Amino acid sequence: MLLLMVVSFIIAAAWNLPFIKGPVHFVLDPTAGYLLSLNPLVGMLIIIFIIAFIVLLIQKYATDQEELKNLKKEQKILQEEMKKYKEHPEKLLELQKKQLEFIPKTFDLTARSVTYTFFPLILLFRWFNDYFTSVLVNYRFFGFLSWFWFYLIGFLFISSILRKIMKVY
Repeated sequence: MLLLMVVSFIIAAAWNLPFIKGPVHFVLDPTAGYLLSLNPLVGMLIIIFIIAFIVLLIQKYATDQEELKNLKKEQKILQEEMKKYKEHPEKLLELQKKQLEFIPKTFDLTARSVTYTFFPLILLFRWFNDYFTSVLVNYRFFGFLSWFWFYLIGFLFISSILRKIMKVY
């Protein structure tokens, strides 16, 4: 995962190299750029929906959904037990240690889907930055949200709805 982060940083830093920036603009200017030029709000919502849908499809089929579902059930049971033992610090500490054991398991299960989506999302974010600094200069969604915050809030909202519909854990 560290290697993935380092390579992503290098790609983001080398954005102005023609063999990175050029192909991304070649693909996204006539597609996503067209949607944003028609109506920035609706275009951005469509783009966010498409991205969330693709990311969740990858997450659903690149992870063991049954195992993730079981881990979530176990975590929920553990949290209920922790509520029961609020007054017993030694038992609560033991349960918290058990809860920490879920982190590496969950990470291992979800890491593969992250590797498939990380690079495209980095390139997409760099393209968004270019687009909103050159074409839609100082554009604010609802008068106060930058593209980044609108994307983040919209992605969280749309992906949570899609996650329930698609049963992705």
